[in-house]
Amino acid sequence: MDRSTALRAAAAAVVAAVAFTGCSAVMPGALDGGPPGTALTGTGPGVTDSTVKVVFVGVDLGTTGSSLGFRTASAGDLPAQVKALETYVNANGGIAGRRMEAVFRRYEASNDSPAAEEKLCNQITQDDQAFAVVLTGQFQANARPCYAQRRTLMLDATVVATDDATYAALSPYLWSASYPSYDEFVTALLRTLSEQDFFAGATGAGVVAADTPSNRAVYQRLAEPELTRLGVAPTVSWIDTTDLGTLNAGLNQAVVDFRSKGVSRVLFLGGARLASFFLTTAAAQSYTARYAVSSFDNPAFLVNNPETIPVAALEGMIGIGFNPSQDVPDSGFPFPGGDAERACLDIFAAGGQTFPTRENARVAFTYCDAALLLHAAAKDLGPNLNAAAFAQAATALGDRFTPAAGTSGLLGGERRTAGNGYRVLAYDTGCRCFGYRGEEVRFAG
Repeated sequence: MDRSTALRAAAAAVVAAVAFTGCSAVMPGALDGGPPGTALTGTGPGVTDSTVKVVFVGVDLGTTGSSLGFRTASAGDLPAQVKALETYVNANGGIAGRRMEAVFRRYEASNDSPAAEEKLCNQITQDDQAFAVVLTGQFQANARPCYAQRRTLMLDATVVATDDATYAALSPYLWSASYPSYDEFVTALLRTLSEQDFFAGATGAGVVAADTPSNRAVYQRLAEPELTRLGVAPTVSWIDTTDLGTLNAGLNQAVVDFRSKGVSRVLFLGGARLASFFLTTAAAQSYTARYAVSSFDNPAFLVNNPETIPVAALEGMIGIGFNPSQDVPDSGFPFPGGDAERACLDIFAAGGQTFPTRENARVAFTYCDAALLLHAAAKDLGPNLNAAAFAQAATALGDRFTPAAGTSGLLGGERRTAGNGYRVLAYDTGCRCFGYRGEEVRFAG
């Protein structure tokens, strides 16, 4: 099966699965009898002649952090950051000539579940009547189909596995202004691990994988065949991330399985905080291995929690990083960095928001990426501010849009993800931190 055929098959599976989510089973485009998202004229929801509603979701990790003993660097005043972006966008032409009305909604991470995601989707699409939503921390499989069904544009700032087939199935509604394609990421991660001799001396590898349709599809289509080609027999543990109970049960079983099979190399697929939870679980059971790492695992968070994540578990970690704000300290990657990062910092500073370190700006940068991509792509849409017209305009940006949360950008063709640069990422015992190695590599182009 060639790649295009595989993508179409996987996309069909995603569409079929939507009927079983808690939201309406009506797919994008079905309301007007046309193909999904093909209308280039008219306006989408949340758009008037003078305003456009955009909702920014902010995840509250307070309860989760307190209950598990995790510490996370402050992300600052998120509502004030959103206000600064609103002020900037409106002072520079707005969204398709309309004033952006930015709304901030806080979401409690400890309550994350399919029901909670549906409730949030209902609030944003029905109560707020948003044209676009900036997602952070939405890990449930029903979240993104729900917004697409309501014709709400998603600018996804969540580090979670979303494959090309899902972007295709939910087109033109789903985009990432900050991060790379998950398919490209998995290919680059495994290639880099092989080049860095991560699997040397190991006959098998453990894969801790979030049990989502996207992650399963990418694992079966890309990861498993490549590991097999490399001569590495994979043992995969599918983790139900529905809630903390199912998460912990799955991670405990994964440790038992890996120990019984003598697994000495472990990698994580799917994001969803799996690495930090697994390392804590493994330490409690005195299980040790050499681990792969990536931006999906939030390396800075691993370093910040030595009380719950043993420093010894980080030694030898290697992989790829595409998000400096969650990868490396400022001493290893000067802050501020490129033009995109500086531009966003200037916007926030004008609104009275400053950041002592890049890590403190990790959420702000993704908010800025989303707002600026929406602003840039919608510039000439005029009366036709809708998801399909946005998609056409965003695609035309090519490499002219660079995310502040990354280092290089690329849109065009079927790409719905703007992040396009990564570096080898490795743990440094000297600074007890992660650092980049070598030059930047492009995912595509």
